[in-house]
Amino acid sequence: MRVFYPRIWACLTGSRLLAVPLGLGLLWLGSSGIVQENDAPVLERARALHRRVPLIDGHNDLPWQYREQFQRAVSALDIAHPQPSLMTDIPRLREGGVGGQFWSVYVPTTFEGGAAVRATLEQIDVVYQLVRAYPETFQLARTADEVETAFRAGKIASLIGMEGGHSIDSSLATLRMFYELGARYMTLTHSNNTPWADSATDEPRVQGLSPFGEEVVREMNRLGMLVDLSHVSTATMHDALDVTDAPILFSHSSVRAIIDHPRNVPDDVLRRLPENGGVVMVTFVSSYVSRDTLRHRRALQAEQRRLEDLPESTPESVEEGLERWEASNPWPRGTVSQVADHIDHIREVAGIDHIGLGSDFDGTTYVPEGLDDVSAFPVLTAELLRRGYSDEDVGKVLGVNVLRVMREVEVVAKRLQSVRAPSEVLIEDVDGDKKLGVDEP
Repeated sequence: MRVFYPRIWACLTGSRLLAVPLGLGLLWLGSSGIVQENDAPVLERARALHRRVPLIDGHNDLPWQYREQFQRAVSALDIAHPQPSLMTDIPRLREGGVGGQFWSVYVPTTFEGGAAVRATLEQIDVVYQLVRAYPETFQLARTADEVETAFRAGKIASLIGMEGGHSIDSSLATLRMFYELGARYMTLTHSNNTPWADSATDEPRVQGLSPFGEEVVREMNRLGMLVDLSHVSTATMHDALDVTDAPILFSHSSVRAIIDHPRNVPDDVLRRLPENGGVVMVTFVSSYVSRDTLRHRRALQAEQRRLEDLPESTPESVEEGLERWEASNPWPRGTVSQVADHIDHIREVAGIDHIGLGSDFDGTTYVPEGLDDVSAFPVLTAELLRRGYSDEDVGKVLGVNVLRVMREVEVVAKRLQSVRAPSEVLIEDVDGDKKLGVDEP
């Protein structure tokens, strides 16, 4: 087991340490540098699209920043005013034309059992408190219709996304209660396996979904909760697609054919999306978007291993050594053009109806230049317009596709609820002792 270095781990994994944007006065950047004056019309066209179509971002970790910095006290940080230490505040959400936001109620996989359940409940409470504190800006949304109602009222529809199946402690009853509280997607794993599903960044244990994992997917279908496959292994992706009756979601992932990172979606999965109806919400995490950033990340990992293997190694010496290495090797960042390349690839393989956006703002340390915070969404919209995307197709990427998926999931749930009672399956009944982390003989 390797020692956990919190600051370095954020750099290696895109994890949740505070990310500092370049400032509130965002300088619009394109693939070749600063946008010229004659790009103003395309930016205005982009902003106009945001006024007509709700941009629905699949993943924002502002609730985690409240937990980490302010013990979950929403009153301790007034996001009605600019907060340059964060990537998210209300002025920049408005500037970015955000119409709907899935707020991640992430808790680390180091939280286990009842501790994970409690922490997730506390993170859901943060979302509720944000909506309560800023009723003129945020409106809680549980359905596609409620997203559109909030958008028409000039508010940002606030949806809840659970990031990691460890939050339910292998309990379908707990899953149902999270749904009742408003959770509308659950990522089946985070960075580590659950007892019933394999993660993209852990050693495979059940080779995809266990029998209980399949039952989790079926119960999510019955409830009307989106099955989120970001963070899961390729085998888990395929197993979930085999089991689900409803479209799936990748809340914040990019394309493996461009960047060979296990968190990205391979083409064999993309080719299944037209039949399933699901959507990949392209993320802005630089190491999932840029080859240079990924190479740098892997070099930092190698340096960490070298430092840990030294005879005199201590956690403190490794941390200091990594800080020196980073000072001599600045992190490269991705570009807006590279993010658009991932969108292009999904369009080519799966089609325009299967693309969305999932930024991971305030949940990652390095984002592409020009996409520094939530104000920057129109930059990417403008890049797609420059590439010849029609207004209709850009609207699909912004939010129309996700709304369609939500509606289809709701229809499937209504049908399943008419023929299927809530599942009473226990993990012990179908997976043996895997709930306790013990493999059967």
